[in-house]
Amino acid sequence: MTAMAARRPVPDVTATVRVSGWSLHLPEAGPLAAELADWWQVPVDRLAGALAGAVPADRAHEVLGRKGLLYKEPATRLALCAAHRALGLPPGRTRPAGVDPATAVVVAGNLGNVATVAALARTVRAEGGRAVSPLAAPNASSNVVSSTVALWFGFGAANLMFCSGATAGLDAVRAATLLLRAGRAARVLVVGAEPADETATGLHQAGRASSMLRAGAACLVLTCDAPTAAAGPVLALGGGYPAARRLGPGGFDPATRWGDCYGAAGVVNLALAAALLAAGVAGPIAVACGDDTDGRREALLDAGGAAEAPAPDGRREALLDGGRGADR
Repeated sequence: MTAMAARRPVPDVTATVRVSGWSLHLPEAGPLAAELADWWQVPVDRLAGALAGAVPADRAHEVLGRKGLLYKEPATRLALCAAHRALGLPPGRTRPAGVDPATAVVVAGNLGNVATVAALARTVRAEGGRAVSPLAAPNASSNVVSSTVALWFGFGAANLMFCSGATAGLDAVRAATLLLRAGRAARVLVVGAEPADETATGLHQAGRASSMLRAGAACLVLTCDAPTAAAGPVLALGGGYPAARRLGPGGFDPATRWGDCYGAAGVVNLALAAALLAAGVAGPIAVACGDDTDGRREALLDAGGAAEAPAPDGRREALLDGGRGADR
């Protein structure tokens, strides 16, 4: 038996998934904290801390240290900052002691490398392939964000990147829960990150002119092996759950009030829900992302200590493709 196999948890398709850690890395999100506090009727100081300390990508060294950031794109830097903060690490580069084979990384984002792809295409067209820098070429791969997060922190379980449009955030969360319940990981970091450079903004506005793209990231640490409510709120995926409070389309929507994190929106909204529960807002909180073009996804987050979040018909909803909340 390999070391990895020895550390893998036993598959359990009914296991409760909890958000055992989270972070929000949304630069210039002070106004969002004030609006959230007003909407949800909680003191703003309870939310301000959760949204404080988010530096823009060009100042990522203040969180991560300077070494290793050369040629890292803005979305990658923001994702690293969010993961660093969700793990509760002190400022500066923290090198892993070894590879952790039980922690997986799943990332959501659509526009992280479009500026690099466009620049490389222009270079190849004007000067030929030999003019492309070997240091820039790896960024042409969409999964550079997820692979960089895994390498940076030493996580050796599954590594996935979702670029599925406006639903990518909750698509990534769904995949993470499947990894946990299948015993492929004991812990999953789900990261959502988008940039707001000129190329990314232009592409976003071409299809979604009603909302402004905002650079930002969020991270959720998902686990199945925590038996108490103190270990984090319970996560359930799918729509139709009874909830008086809602984040995302159909409720308090950060995309229209502050800015659209697009592919990262589902992760951002879930992290905001975790912040609200920690601030004393009564759960459960329904979370949504998506639009009429890409479809919609929904989830539920509840601070209660129940072993599972109840489905509308009183039975546990199986987390399978085609379940509630997977509407197209």
